[in-house]
Amino acid sequence: MNITIVGTGYVGLVTGTTLAELGNSVYCVDIDEKKVEGMKNGIVPIYEPNLEEMFLRNIQAERLFFTTDLKKALDKSEVVYLALPTPPGEDGSADLSYVLRVAHDIGEMMTDYKVIVNKSTVPVGTADRVREVIASKTDIPFDVVSNPEFLREGFAVEDSMNPSRVVVGASSEKAKNIMATIYQPFTNTGIPIIFMDEKSSELTKYAANSFLAVKITFMNEIANYCEKVGADVDKVRLGMGSDDRIGHRFLFPGIGYGGSCFPKDVKALINSGKQDDFEFQILKATENVNSHQKVILVSEIENYFGGSIEGKTIAIWGLAFKANTDDIREASSLDNIRLLLEKGARIVAYDAVAENNVRKILGDKIQYAKSMYEALDGADALLIATEWSEFKNPNFELMAKRMNSKTIFDGRNMYPLDIPAQNGFYYKSIGRKTIVN
Repeated sequence: MNITIVGTGYVGLVTGTTLAELGNSVYCVDIDEKKVEGMKNGIVPIYEPNLEEMFLRNIQAERLFFTTDLKKALDKSEVVYLALPTPPGEDGSADLSYVLRVAHDIGEMMTDYKVIVNKSTVPVGTADRVREVIASKTDIPFDVVSNPEFLREGFAVEDSMNPSRVVVGASSEKAKNIMATIYQPFTNTGIPIIFMDEKSSELTKYAANSFLAVKITFMNEIANYCEKVGADVDKVRLGMGSDDRIGHRFLFPGIGYGGSCFPKDVKALINSGKQDDFEFQILKATENVNSHQKVILVSEIENYFGGSIEGKTIAIWGLAFKANTDDIREASSLDNIRLLLEKGARIVAYDAVAENNVRKILGDKIQYAKSMYEALDGADALLIATEWSEFKNPNFELMAKRMNSKTIFDGRNMYPLDIPAQNGFYYKSIGRKTIVN
């Protein structure tokens, strides 16, 4: 099948590459000429494990194409995926201007039947709005479908090729049949495709992400309480997760959630509720707790140094909001850096993947190390903000030689407590006993 993907951001590029891998001819459209030219030459504009191999394979197989010409791509395709940004406004509402602008253009350009697929995360009722915009510009038949993505950054290729389920919101039998054909390679292997109405599909995405944000935040509150009463959150987590009604995933405490999805989607769902005179009390509490959790270790660092970190050098390992991505949107590292700088600390950070994205925001306000150990030179303390694999088994002896003080504040609970203890480190993590040496 010939398919157009409008937007080559994280969702659009992974979706387009996956659909090409499934044997379709995919035309990826973007307004950024430099970006499009780079992709034509095999340059993947985002970091995502295993994406480049699949990306290059489908370019070479002549199934994956890139263009700035929406009309040209539309003329070749029956199905058009909208994978456009829906950034939060000041009130948290999703900005649909990109989606509706492209819908307007499609209405003016289309010459035959199309299925318009909303892949972007959008509020309930967006399919209706897209349908109205297109219908105002053409009398040609078309259908609008909601098909939310459930990709985890860092595991997007795995998730795209082996999804837990495919959710499709469609009221047209013709559109349902077309979507079933596209996803037949999945359903043939037992992966379910769940058909529903468009509004239910749109809400499913927000509900799923918001629930996971609540689950993470609840575990962080339990972790903080563990510290108050002397319990160990790792043991509590294992005991809870063994209940198959709860499960082990998303029970790892830390310095809050970030990224491009959870913060934005929680805000958008809260705002959508307000517009319909409904208050999401749990989600509002989740936002408040997460905001505090992201910088919970800063006060611990201050207390360790007697109430002031003026002139102290703090090394930071990890800048991405999570491992295996270069995404720094809503990253806890940035919240910590800004607050530490306000309090007069000097920051030396290391992240081999996300550094360039941070440079675009912070410039020379902080220093950037070429290696995890170089970041420790002369450091008074280390703050671990991202759970990169290279941080999991460090050389503690080398760390001790490079640092002014054998002090670690671990926002991701990277180490069993006995490891830093055996190496003579002060070690403060989340929801566990503090190791004092």
